[in-house]
Amino acid sequence: MNMDFNLFMNDIVRQAREEMVASGYKELRTPEEVEEAFAKKGTTLVMINSVCGCAGGIARPAAAHAIHYDKRPDHLVTVFAGQDREATAKARSYFEGYPPSSPSFALLKDGKICTMVERHEIEGHDPMSVVRKLQEAFDKYCDEV
Repeated sequence: MNMDFNLFMNDIVRQAREEMVASGYKELRTPEEVEEAFAKKGTTLVMINSVCGCAGGIARPAAAHAIHYDKRPDHLVTVFAGQDREATAKARSYFEGYPPSSPSFALLKDGKICTMVERHEIEGHDPMSVVRKLQEAFDKYCDEV
């Protein structure tokens, strides 16, 4: 059996994108879309997506479940590391003090970084511990729904 690696990877990327959109996140695929989204008033949760196992098994499920909470961000967006490179680089330019990390989450308020949940806080952890970290950040920075 001969499998085309690029076809396989394209399917994985497509599924990862669809999973985030189905969870209520808006995909940002260009630097201009990032600038427009981050200029909005209020809180914005950014999920830096990737194709690694911890993204699919931990980060994306946590992204989907964390937002079902009394306090949640005003805006939900996602960029895809390794796929939409320019958009991801633009998003990371807002995350002052944090090294590039994917998957990860950034919480911004009025376009300024408040906190991040970095890869080392995702990889090797269970989805519910990441949900708790996100919801702790929501408690601190977000208004009630």
